[in-house]
Amino acid sequence: MTILQFFLWSLLKVVVVTVVMLLGVAYTVLLERKLVGRIQNRWGPNRVGPFGLLQPLVDGAKSFMKEDLIPAGVYRPLYLLAPILALGCALISIGVVPFGEPKIGPGGLDLFEISNVNIGLLVILGITSFGVYGIALAGWSSNNKYSLLGSLRSSAQLVSYELALGLSLVGVVMQTGSFNLRTIVEKQAEKGIATWNIFGGMQFLAFFIYLMAAFAETNRSPFDLPEAESELTGGYHTEYSSMKFAMFFMAEYANMINVGCVATLLFLGGWTSPLGNLIPPPQNIFVHALMPIFWFVAKVFAFLCLYVWVRGTLPRFRYDQLMQFGWRVLLPLAILNIVGTSLWLAYR
Repeated sequence: MTILQFFLWSLLKVVVVTVVMLLGVAYTVLLERKLVGRIQNRWGPNRVGPFGLLQPLVDGAKSFMKEDLIPAGVYRPLYLLAPILALGCALISIGVVPFGEPKIGPGGLDLFEISNVNIGLLVILGITSFGVYGIALAGWSSNNKYSLLGSLRSSAQLVSYELALGLSLVGVVMQTGSFNLRTIVEKQAEKGIATWNIFGGMQFLAFFIYLMAAFAETNRSPFDLPEAESELTGGYHTEYSSMKFAMFFMAEYANMINVGCVATLLFLGGWTSPLGNLIPPPQNIFVHALMPIFWFVAKVFAFLCLYVWVRGTLPRFRYDQLMQFGWRVLLPLAILNIVGTSLWLAYR
């Protein structure tokens, strides 16, 4: 394969994954509106298209058509850069996520992963950490006190919970001995659910810590203090409108999908079946190729439903409760999980 062909095939994978990711973001919004509607005994969107399935397309068109207002006192370079940075970091993270069994295509390219990186887990953590700069710069550049308070809240919240989230993954890395996401999944594949890290790997506590930290990292209820409407009139994106506001909105939901992908890979066996290798693979080649993707998408979908369920159930924390929970509960539990995993591995 020539360099040009390699570049074109790689570009095709990037385009396909980006389009699927953006469609996933759009329909995650619809999923949330539908599920929260059911929780609150409402129908949710059901007018545009069959069962309301075309609602995301209408919402996207509306965002493009709204008037784009830029307040006079903003610092324009950073004001315009902030939403691009927030959404860009959320979309780039998906580049190292494997979402199916290794399938070699033209020129030896892996069909179900853009880039197989040996330190894929560190790459995801590093890129997503940059997302806080988008929120912080948005609040500072808006020249608005409420926006600034929202960005300061978010910066403190993300830094605090990033520590617990990173430590919660140490136990999985210790058991696997690798930062490669494919290697982590393959270690869980032998006996299905019995060897998934959340059960067979004794990482249930780590999964709980990761789950709580992920809610805070994505600014989701009950940790959505950076945009508390009753206190900050919208928070860090108060001064944003039209598509720039939509980019912050899309970044939040893209981060939800990323968090679901990482949880699936590290704790729930990735693309492997819950029955593992106990049943033979299907004889149909087409079905055999798509089943891993089905299991991966199903697990991420279940994780997103859990996200929505929590939002429709729990009230928002006070800010002091939020910080105490991160530093006094999750951080000690994460350190305890590392010590416990070390002792268990030494004993085994």
